[in-house]
Amino acid sequence: MENEKKTIHVVAAIIRKGDEVFATQRGYGNYKDWWEFPGGKIEAGETPEQALAREIFEELTAEIEVGDYLTTVEYDYPEFHLSMACYWCSVREGHLVLLEHEAAAWLPLNNLRQVNWLPADLLVIDEIEKRD
Repeated sequence: MENEKKTIHVVAAIIRKGDEVFATQRGYGNYKDWWEFPGGKIEAGETPEQALAREIFEELTAEIEVGDYLTTVEYDYPEFHLSMACYWCSVREGHLVLLEHEAAAWLPLNNLRQVNWLPADLLVIDEIEKRD
């Protein structure tokens, strides 16, 4: 019998300001230098919204308003299966400061594909483009 891949449940913030969204570049791991929507793992006892607010505060020092649910992306990476719930967000308080990422950019909603996105995040962009 084949080994089942471990499923990792994460949340991602599509932080919007006007016609732009915030993207971050990974500074570590197998996908170093690839771009992603910021977020992270859901801890025991947290709702996806609580996890997202905590992760963004830990990684970017800003308080966000978690808005409407956008989509959940299911993607098979070689090492694991990713289940990523994505929410529209906005900055409520503070500034986005990079603590864990190499770089970041505000990208126009109509030109999100100008950076090298992680494969799962490309599926999120497909959803964003359907709606805009």
